[in-house]
Amino acid sequence: MIVRTAPSLPAWIEGQLPPGARRSLVHVGEDVHVMEWGEGPPVLMLHGNPTWGFLYRKVVAALRVTELRLIVPDLVGLGFSARVPPAAHTLDNHVRWMGALLDGLGLRDLVFVGQDWGGPIGLGALAERPGLARGLVLLNTVIGPPRPGFRPTAFHRFARMPLVSDVAFRLLGLPQAALHLVQGDRASIRGAVARAYRYPLRGRARNAAPLALARMVPDSFAHPSVGPLRRAGGFAESFPGPVAVVWGDRDPLLGRVRHHLQRVLPRASVTATAAGHFLQEEVPEAIAAAVRRVAGVPA
Repeated sequence: MIVRTAPSLPAWIEGQLPPGARRSLVHVGEDVHVMEWGEGPPVLMLHGNPTWGFLYRKVVAALRVTELRLIVPDLVGLGFSARVPPAAHTLDNHVRWMGALLDGLGLRDLVFVGQDWGGPIGLGALAERPGLARGLVLLNTVIGPPRPGFRPTAFHRFARMPLVSDVAFRLLGLPQAALHLVQGDRASIRGAVARAYRYPLRGRARNAAPLALARMVPDSFAHPSVGPLRRAGGFAESFPGPVAVVWGDRDPLLGRVRHHLQRVLPRASVTATAAGHFLQEEVPEAIAAAVRRVAGVPA
């Protein structure tokens, strides 16, 4: 595995991150940008579409990073990780890249935190590495294939519309230009925070991933994501360790999914909040408390 020091971030982004970040580019077939804080038992925190590791900065600050090794990668195609062609964005590929990162970092006894696509990507990688994880914290994500009778959301149906979706995503910068619309508190993503999410995706050379990842969501049971989603769900449902769920119920995309997770993960501790989809911006302390419980670290 090749590890290089990551290029500097703009000062206005760096100033919003918790101090002491260690940043690297880890080559796992593609370069993955990784931020780390602290020392101790490892906690891997994965974001989804269209954000990057910046999403977890408030959670990192709330965890008092001297107690844990907090590892926050950017998914391939997002943040400051490598760009790949749209066709390369398959769930199988993302699981493979994340698995290679886990192997390369040599992690053991891991607490996994996943939100949005970060959930099934991380769970899929862990499913192929039995015994690696000691606990799971799930945040507004899905952990399995669609249920019978499902219908994609309006957002995901729009992402499949020819031409108009390409214009909206590639030219107008959706959805990163409108993240506040899926929040419980729309003021939670404004100003310099909103700009920090848009910055890595500026320009057509950098912004292929959001549309490709939206199209990674199944629109039928024949979709190629269904198989890896089934494996990720099977892993989560049979996981023997502690599981915590922290949910933003005001998420227009996945808010109602919490009830399904409570049925399929009956042993999980569940914290329901009034946050939206990117709940790390709104309820970081609740997420940090769940991580501490699962990791066995005193509050």
